[in-house]
Amino acid sequence: MSALTDNLNIASNDALMTPQSLKQDLPLEGAALQTVQQARETIFSILDRKDPRLFVVVGPCSIHDVDAAMDYAQRLKELAPKVADTLYIVMRVYFEKPRTSIGWKGLINDPHLDDSFKIEEGLRLGRKLLLDIAELGLPASTEALDPISPQYMQDLIAWSAIGARTTESQTHREMSSGLSSPVGFKNGTDGGLMVAINAMQSVSSPHRFLGINSEGQVSVVTTKGNPYAHVVLRGGSNGPNFDTVHIAQCEAALEKGGVSKNIMVDCSHANSNKDPDVQPLVLKDITHQILEGNESIIGVMLESHIHHGNQSIPQDLSQLQYGVSVTDACMDWETTETALLEMAAKLRDVLPAR
Repeated sequence: MSALTDNLNIASNDALMTPQSLKQDLPLEGAALQTVQQARETIFSILDRKDPRLFVVVGPCSIHDVDAAMDYAQRLKELAPKVADTLYIVMRVYFEKPRTSIGWKGLINDPHLDDSFKIEEGLRLGRKLLLDIAELGLPASTEALDPISPQYMQDLIAWSAIGARTTESQTHREMSSGLSSPVGFKNGTDGGLMVAINAMQSVSSPHRFLGINSEGQVSVVTTKGNPYAHVVLRGGSNGPNFDTVHIAQCEAALEKGGVSKNIMVDCSHANSNKDPDVQPLVLKDITHQILEGNESIIGVMLESHIHHGNQSIPQDLSQLQYGVSVTDACMDWETTETALLEMAAKLRDVLPAR
């Protein structure tokens, strides 16, 4: 009589299409496949210090409108060759949003922004967008938040992030040990580094855990370990952590922990106090540190959209402003382009000598 004790708070449990069926409907092949393979190899080379460039993860805080996302991608694709000798551009394509309490959970979970939770539709939309971006020749990154969705998407991802709220999670550390892409672990929301260092120690090792296979069956997943994990500094409740003192402290902590001394700086979140106008100033500070001899910073992250700021999701969705974030405030395209062109110009002759 397990019905008396089982699933008492479950309203429904609906079967989803399998990862294999979605990949058959929307296959990764041709130019898109080449984009992903080349992008991963390039980021591996940057992390291995064989490629002196910085990689730049830049794009909207979250994707809520695939048309605006493609508009942004096309702009980024035009910018990329202008800075390609110095900066390797990767588009930020985030579909899942971690919530401190409640709120819109992202395109995969709620593609219509109306709490209808058409998750299968969200997965299709997300995979199609990633394919379209890859076919442009532009690499994509995302946050690995849900432990199931990588089976549907990860083959299209050049770089993955584990957010500040989930870096401490055993589930996410184990999952990351099996990701095919390099992975950046953010420091904790309090600014502490140890959760990220512990995560990096964990992710390099093999793990076994419950997951799903490509046919959607629950399975025991055995991983090999991911050798390409690194830290992402995003500030914390005590303020920013991108300045020279914090970078030096981070370098020392990474060395003591016996993990990769590669550091990426997230110019948004607590490093900008969520003010998009501060992000270009953080970027200038990072540029200055590299000009002054820093050798540990290998990448930066920016939250950027077509237009400045953010907006609440209105009851009447026709009132949504085009190209404006519905989550964290972003800097606009013109500011983004100017900031990255300036950074590339200043570092063009310096990075090859690092």
